Amino acid sequence: MNKKTFSLNMFTLTLVFLYLPLVVLIVQSFNSGMGVAWDGFSLKWYDELFNHSARLWKSFRYSILIALTSAVISTTIGTLGAISLQWYSFKHKKYLQIISYLPLVLPDIIMGVSLLILFTSIKFKLGLVSIFLAHTTFNIPFVLFIVLSRLHNFDYSIVEAAYDLGATEKEALTKVILPNLMPGIVSGLLMSITLSLDDFVITFFVAGPGSSTLPLHIYSMIKFGVSPIINALSVILIAGTIALAMSTKKIQKYMIS
Repeated sequence: MNKKTFSLNMFTLTLVFLYLPLVVLIVQSFNSGMGVAWDGFSLKWYDELFNHSARLWKSFRYSILIALTSAVISTTIGTLGAISLQWYSFKHKKYLQIISYLPLVLPDIIMGVSLLILFTSIKFKLGLVSIFLAHTTFNIPFVLFIVLSRLHNFDYSIVEAAYDLGATEKEALTKVILPNLMPGIVSGLLMSITLSLDDFVITFFVAGPGSSTLPLHIYSMIKFGVSPIINALSVILIAGTIALAMSTKKIQKYMIS
């Protein structure tokens, strides 16, 4: 077996290992039975999902709301922070860069516990707002370094040309810098949305009564056994993710061109 064939086989096995569980999940979402054994094709779990799962959809709406709002705020802060770290000189800049790395390497459980201690020490009520603040906090570093990676290959001469033509600092930012950084900004935004929707550990610590997000609600359902409704919901999320990824790819291609 030559290297090319070996590499292709390993790549194929890796894809099978990654995507086979998703295929099984999709098939099981159409299984009329509760167990793994196939009892016949049925859409009953989709009917249960859309017509008899009000609490599940409430948690889903909370997750979407927090994901979108925290992603927008963290993307704004992270983008401006990346521009400042790349092009501006100020006191303690190196220390700020080092501190910015910490949320990326710290375990989620440490961040969750530390945020819980902070909120309780200042008597901040746990709920949707505390979840929003927590998600915004851990999303900022990801956006920061995605945009920084884009800035490393940025041609600063176009900014200098804008200044030579009479552009103010604000005009250079809004009309030159941000449009050229838009692929990185969109990537950071999508990363933030994904991380927020996916987060369980940090949300578990900072969520209050009545503020259960989708991961927390699914966890509470699994305690009493895996419901096929989760399979149906997962299929909907997979389809939505694929559609979002395809549309985003077209948008980024349009922006780059």
